[in-house]
Amino acid sequence: MKISEVQSILKANVLCGEDQLDKIVVAAGAADLMDDVLAAAAKGCVLLTGVTTDHVIRTAKIVGVGAIVIVRGKEPPEEFINMAKSYDIPCLLSKYSLFVACGRLYMNGIRGLDGSW
Repeated sequence: MKISEVQSILKANVLCGEDQLDKIVVAAGAADLMDDVLAAAAKGCVLLTGVTTDHVIRTAKIVGVGAIVIVRGKEPPEEFINMAKSYDIPCLLSKYSLFVACGRLYMNGIRGLDGSW
């Protein structure tokens, strides 16, 4: 699925990475604990989270996340967006809750690596 499709499904605003909306993401996962992301995320996945600290960006970079979606309409600080830009990680902002955002992506065909995450 293209990041632009994720944007459409989640009615999300692009915070950075407008030039990467045609990039393909292979799966999705949701977590607010970055230890869970390190343990289970796959390179090229979409990470959905409500956390807006630099730890999210650093973790996403290590894992090779394809895009980050911030949920619940939480506006990340400018430092967060700047770090995402510097690591070339597209970031989106959705007003949906984490639960609803995951459900919308699932209903539109995106899955986790094992079909559930």
